Amino acid sequence: MDKLKVEAQPRPGRGKNRARELRRAGQVPAVVYGGAAEPLALAVDPRLIEKILHSESGQNAVLTLTIKGHGQTAAMIRDWQADPVKGRVLHVDFLRIAMDVRLKVKVPVHLRGEPIGVKQQGGILEPVQREVEVECLPGDIPDDFVVDVSELAIGKGVRVGDLKIDNRKLRILTDPERVLAHVVAPKAEEEKPAEEAVVAAVAAEAPAEPEVIRKGKAEAEGEEAGEAAPAGAEGEKKEKKEKK
Repeated sequence: MDKLKVEAQPRPGRGKNRARELRRAGQVPAVVYGGAAEPLALAVDPRLIEKILHSESGQNAVLTLTIKGHGQTAAMIRDWQADPVKGRVLHVDFLRIAMDVRLKVKVPVHLRGEPIGVKQQGGILEPVQREVEVECLPGDIPDDFVVDVSELAIGKGVRVGDLKIDNRKLRILTDPERVLAHVVAPKAEEEKPAEEAVVAAVAAEAPAEPEVIRKGKAEAEGEEAGEAAPAGAEGEKKEKKEKK
């Protein structure tokens, strides 16, 4: 990991107006804290910060912070604010660090290769855990973890515990059972049985309505037959009476 250099100046005064003045002058407000020294308000060149954040190490880059009138200190970018529209850095927080003291950082996970479950079985590769927390000395912070997923079939995955690390330098704090990535079946195939079940349920319920209709029709026909019977009986009685 290359150590970067950032020059900073003490920042007199605080507040929104002072911050605007700094930005118009091509600098941004910053603060450095941590260690035995007191927090110190600074002004730095935002282009240097953007360069660090876009480097391979990113936020985990160890840098040398040179403060005018206060000497040098090893530091890392702990936090920053950016313009939501233009993406420009607006403020930076630096953390003083000691190169012989272990610290906790989050390291990004990058996937490499095309799984056989995707290439041969039509599955989908799903990233699950995109970073892993580790504890180590500042000089041992890895830029990233590269995971080869080429051998993953559908239903298979790789976990945090599968990462190959140097246990003498790194200690992984993330749960080793956490899944980093896995290959799943296409959603269309997963939803198909559910659709078939719905169709079957509708088909099973379909005869219920005609049965009710038939029952009502039968009852109606019975009523019509019942009403016609008395008329026939009464006609027979009338015919016999006339013969007499």
